[in-house]
Amino acid sequence: MQLSSTQTAHRAASRAVYGALAVALLAAAIHEAATHGSGWWLFAAFLAGPDLALFFGIGTQLEHGQLHPRAVPLYNALHSFWGPAALALAAIVLPGGILVGGLAWACHVSVDRAVGYGMRTRDGFQRS
Repeated sequence: MQLSSTQTAHRAASRAVYGALAVALLAAAIHEAATHGSGWWLFAAFLAGPDLALFFGIGTQLEHGQLHPRAVPLYNALHSFWGPAALALAAIVLPGGILVGGLAWACHVSVDRAVGYGMRTRDGFQRS
């Protein structure tokens, strides 16, 4: 499938916006982690955590770039902005610096979008 120049420009602009968002979220997460000394483990866990779904998606007889279909719901849930948003909202009433986790998780999703990764189809391939 060949993209039009308008579609290509839109994708490039979208990826640039996600990149800028990732930088802002990273800065905010680092600031929050530094402010709440116990937030560093949350920062690390939520920054890397969403990709644990990839381990669940390892399987035999898969095509290059395909995630096993059993892992698609988990992968898509962990790579959506809904989870980080809910965690950030929960930080309003729950103490302990969990805002760091929400910011780091959102940063992970933003970085993935900036480099071209997005949600997966039922078959486990990247949506185009």
